[in-house]
Amino acid sequence: MPPLRRSMRRTSRRTSRRTSRRMNRRMDRREQAAEDQAAQQQAAAQPAPSSGGGDDVAKLQELATLHASGALTDEEFAAAKAKILG
Repeated sequence: MPPLRRSMRRTSRRTSRRTSRRMNRRMDRREQAAEDQAAQQQAAAQPAPSSGGGDDVAKLQELATLHASGALTDEEFAAAKAKILG
């Protein structure tokens, strides 16, 4: 085989390997970004733990409104209130 063809073949293989490596790295970065985005969405979907105070007050006010309108019985209201207050 003439030397020119041999060197062209080697160059072609090197270029092919480089391109393949670049594509693999690019795909890895995209997969990592997709995983990070999914993790962020999952974290955002989970409710934050109750810090007490205002959140409990709002729940109690909503329960009182439901109880006053007749949507909750006295027993249901007492059970829900006990659950919120712990």
